[in-house]
Amino acid sequence: MKKIFALMLSLALVLALTACGGSANQESAPETSGESDAAEETASGGGKHIYILTAAEDHGWTGSVATFAKAKAEQVNAEGVYTAEVITSRSSGDQITQLEDIVAAGNTDIAVVIQPQDDTLESAIQQLVDAGIPYVAFDRIIDGVSASAVSNVKGDNTGIGAGAAAYFVSLGLTPGEKVYVYQGDTSSVTTLRDSGFTEYLLGNLDFDGATIDDAKKWTEDDLNNITYSGAMNWSRSDTKTSFESLMGDSSNAEIKWFYAEDDELAMGILEALSGGGIEDATKEAFLSNAPVITGCGGLDELYEVLRGNAYQDIASRLGGLISVTYSPSMIQTAVQDMVDYLNGESVEQDHVIACENVSAENVGNYQSFS
Repeated sequence: MKKIFALMLSLALVLALTACGGSANQESAPETSGESDAAEETASGGGKHIYILTAAEDHGWTGSVATFAKAKAEQVNAEGVYTAEVITSRSSGDQITQLEDIVAAGNTDIAVVIQPQDDTLESAIQQLVDAGIPYVAFDRIIDGVSASAVSNVKGDNTGIGAGAAAYFVSLGLTPGEKVYVYQGDTSSVTTLRDSGFTEYLLGNLDFDGATIDDAKKWTEDDLNNITYSGAMNWSRSDTKTSFESLMGDSSNAEIKWFYAEDDELAMGILEALSGGGIEDATKEAFLSNAPVITGCGGLDELYEVLRGNAYQDIASRLGGLISVTYSPSMIQTAVQDMVDYLNGESVEQDHVIACENVSAENVGNYQSFS
């Protein structure tokens, strides 16, 4: 009887444990990946805090990154799954200190999205990696640590050149015609934007899924008719001065194709054409040739021209005007990549955002920046 009683007591205890959600022989749960751990931690109320590090919010393309980042942070906070905050810096030294402070705090329940000020951030970003803090890099991709990033989000700099070249060809550019390129600076960005332009013309690169027709391809010798301005330092005023100097030789009024590697540079050309720094006869000869100008970025001032609200005395005489997309709003994609990663979703590590050509016909579909 004692054995029967003991057996019945054991059975009762097992049933009681089962009713409470336990198990008499429950196995340990298998280990899961960091992505799943993060999602489970958030679901249980632990949460993840996302630091978004950008340059200072002042003006122009770089300053607008912070503006778009703040809007995305508000969206993340409103959704209530994660928290996010934007931290801006005015120098690489400030940004390095910010990263080092984040790591030194010892909180691993965080993630970082960063627009590095320059390549000197490599060591500080490596500290993030060593601490096991996931990060997404935006715009400036530092080769030495890029393989450790959750995602490297960037615009397509070669695509900008290809987009400009494709637009020129669509409007009748023929092999060997004179083309003038206003370059941004001496960095890899300019090198990529230069090469995208020539590689499209040579037939080695596509734009929007299509390559140049064989009959319109350029040769290496044809490329010798492309003139490069040298570094304009992304400056509107420098470009305006350079264009006025170029037009100081009236024979240059015959140049029809102007590829400006940024909207600020394109605006420099428009300002020169609307000002008094070019002789009237030369300006008239230039505009009579129906010149074509391309920029890139999404600057609201240039979009206003495309919308028909500014510089119409000049724009109405152009043979064409576009801005190839390279928007600071891409920072929002970088933040979303981190959110997706924390949710356990697959994220593309080399995340290149394709370019599109914005013209007077479709400008209403695109967001600009000031």
